[in-house]
Amino acid sequence: MSDAPTPSAANAGTIPLLRRLFAEHGRQHLRSYIGAGCLMAVGAVATAISAWLLKPVLNGMVEAEGFKTLRLLAWAVAGLFILRGMATYGYLVVLSRTGNKIVAGVQTRLFDHLLRQDMRFFQDRHSTDFMARLSLAANGVRDTLQVLITSMGRDVLTLAGLIAVMIVQDPLMALMALSVMPVGGYFLSRLIRKVRKSARRSFDGSARIMQTMQETLQGVRIVKSFNLEDIMRQRMAVSVCEVEKSVNSMAAGMAVSSPIADALAGIAIGAVIFYGSWRVTIAGADPGSFFSFVAALLLAYEPAKRLARLNLDIQNGLTGARLIYEVLDLPAAETPQPHLPPLQVSSGRIVFDKVRFAYRPGEYVLDGLDLVAEPNATTALVGPSGGGKSTIIAMIQRFYAPESGTVSIDGQTLDGVGLASLRDRIAFVAQDVFLFRGTIRDNIALGRPGATDAEIQEAARMANAHEFITGFATGYETSVGEQGAQLSGGQRQRIAIARAFLKNAPIILLDEPTAALDSESEREVQKALDHLREGRTTLVVAHRLQTIVNSDRICVIENGRAVEAGTHHELLARRGTYHAFFAAQFGENAAPLRIASGAGPR
Repeated sequence: MSDAPTPSAANAGTIPLLRRLFAEHGRQHLRSYIGAGCLMAVGAVATAISAWLLKPVLNGMVEAEGFKTLRLLAWAVAGLFILRGMATYGYLVVLSRTGNKIVAGVQTRLFDHLLRQDMRFFQDRHSTDFMARLSLAANGVRDTLQVLITSMGRDVLTLAGLIAVMIVQDPLMALMALSVMPVGGYFLSRLIRKVRKSARRSFDGSARIMQTMQETLQGVRIVKSFNLEDIMRQRMAVSVCEVEKSVNSMAAGMAVSSPIADALAGIAIGAVIFYGSWRVTIAGADPGSFFSFVAALLLAYEPAKRLARLNLDIQNGLTGARLIYEVLDLPAAETPQPHLPPLQVSSGRIVFDKVRFAYRPGEYVLDGLDLVAEPNATTALVGPSGGGKSTIIAMIQRFYAPESGTVSIDGQTLDGVGLASLRDRIAFVAQDVFLFRGTIRDNIALGRPGATDAEIQEAARMANAHEFITGFATGYETSVGEQGAQLSGGQRQRIAIARAFLKNAPIILLDEPTAALDSESEREVQKALDHLREGRTTLVVAHRLQTIVNSDRICVIENGRAVEAGTHHELLARRGTYHAFFAAQFGENAAPLRIASGAGPR
C-alpha cells in the first residue's frame, strides 16, 4: 500500500502481536486447540514410553528367561506407535479444519472492512494489493497460530518426555546433551530480521505480479494496439525476479538452521557416545540404560530442531498477519450509524451551500460552490475538465464529505442522515458502466434485489434494452463476460439504465452517460434516459452540449464554482462562458440547438 502502515500493525513486537492473534482468533477456537493439544500429548507420551521401553528390551536380550518378556514388550511398542499414529491423524485434522475457519474468518472480516471505507481510501491504492492480502496474507494468521500450537503441543511435550527419559537413565549425560541448546538458539535468533524482511519483499513482489497481470488482461487491447508486449514482459520479469530473490533469501535463511542444528546435534551425540561407551565398557554401567538414553536423544533431535527454528517460522507467519492488520487497523469511514434518521425525500431538492472540498490539501476542487437542483427537473452541469462536475455527483452520494459548507436534500444535510438510506434514494449511471460477473438478468436485478422477472423485463423495456436482450440466443440468461466485455458500449449503458429504472429512486445522477457512444447508440440511450428522468430530480454531467440543451437548468462549473446558470437560450443570450463552450463545439454562428429526444422543461 502506498501509505505508511499503522504503528499498531507494522511496528508491533512479536509478543504483542501474538497476544492479539490469540485474543482475536485463538480464543474462539480454544476447544479445538485443547483437543488437538490432548492428542499431541498422547503422541508425546507414546514416544517417550517407546524410548524408555528400550532399556528392558536390550537387557532382556541377554537374559535366558527374557524372551517371554520381550514378546510383551514388542506388542507394547507396536501398540504405542499405532496409538501415536492415530493421535497424529486426529490433531492434524483438527488443526486443519480450525486453520481453514480462521482463514475464512480473516478474509470475510477484511472484505467487510474494505466495504466500509470511503472513496479516499481507494484513490491511491491498487486493487491487486487488496487481492494479495485477501488471498495470501490471510494465511499468515492461521500459520502463526498453527506453528505455535503444534510446537507447544507436539514438540515441547515430546521433547519434555524424552528429556525426562534421558534424565532418569543418566542425569550427567542428559546435562551434556542439553548444553548445546542455548548455543543453537543464539545463532538462529540472528536470522530472524533477515527472514522478516525477505518475507515482506516477497509479498510486495507477488502483489506487483498480480498487478501487472491484471492490467495486462484488462488493457489487452491497448497493450496490443501500442505494441506494449515487451514493456509488460519487462515489468513482469522485474517483479518475478524480485520475488525469486526474496524467496531464495528467505529459503537460505531458513535452511541455515539445519546445518547449525546438525552440527550441534552431532557434537552432543558424539559426546554422549564417547562418555556412555566408557561407562558401559569400563565402569560397568547398565547397557540397557545407555541404549534407551541414546534412543531418546535421537528421537529428541527432530522436535528440538523444530523448536530451535520456531521463531523463524513465527516471523514468516507474522509478516502476513501484519499485512492484514495494516488494513484492519485503519478506521472505517463508513461505519453504520443507527442513531441517524433515514433520508426522507419529499420533493428531491438538492442544495450545495458554500461547499469547499479538496482531494489534496490546499488544492480545492470545489471552492465555495453554491448550487441548487430543483425537483422534477433536469439540471445539467457543464464546464472544463477538472472543474468539479464529477466531484459534485460524488458528493451527493457522500463518497466524499465537504471540508466546509453543507450539501442537503429537502433540507436534510447529508451527514445527518443514514448513509444507506441516502444511497437507496439515488440511482447512478456513469460513463464507464461496470457490469458484474453473471448474466444480463443478474446485473439488472442488482438495482433492486428480490425483483421478479416481470419487473426486470419491464425495467429493460423502459431502458430500450428488451429488444436487443431477447435477440440473444439465451436472452436474459446471456453472460455479460468480464466487466461486460461480451456487450457493446450502448448495450452496457442501457443495462445500467435498466438497473436504475428497477431501483426506482427519486434522484437520478448521470455522469456523462453517452460520452463514449456512437451516434446511433447515443440516440437509443438518450431515449432511455429521457424516460428515466421523468418525474425525478436529475443531475447530469455532460461535455457534449447537444445532449443537455433542453435541460430545465444548465449550470456552468468552473474552478469549483457555479459561474453561470440558466436555460440554454438564456445562457447563449448572455454571451458568457457557456456561449464560449457552445461556439467552440458548434461554431460562432451556429443556431441554437433543440433535439427531439432531449429533456424538456417539466
